[in-house]
Amino acid sequence: QVKLVESGGGSVQAGGSLTLTCELSGYPWGYPCMGWFRQIPGKEREGVAILSTHTKDTYYSDSVKGRFTISQEQVENTVHLRMNALKPDDTAMYYCAAEAQIGRDCPRLASSYDHWGQGTQVTVSS
Repeated sequence: QVKLVESGGGSVQAGGSLTLTCELSGYPWGYPCMGWFRQIPGKEREGVAILSTHTKDTYYSDSVKGRFTISQEQVENTVHLRMNALKPDDTAMYYCAAEAQIGRDCPRLASSYDHWGQGTQVTVSS
């Protein structure tokens, strides 16, 4: 059974940093795409950082580029999202997702991912 568990959310003041961690277990299909998505009530889930665990290619949304970094631990299917220079607009529920990589690039839409964690809340105060 595929399982993703996020940790590391919390409350921080604007300009601060947080690191989220996602641990994937039970994934039987080789090297998945792993991504971080975020969602606020009433809005669609947005992909913010995506990593190909096969090619190590990364994607960042324009809203987080230069501030967030997605990385992978070498041995396990564990990814981190380092978030620097946090802004109140970054406040959201953050979800980790995994999906098989079919093409050259990992999918960027939430609808393309079948496996999700429970989410971790990030709150940035001004």
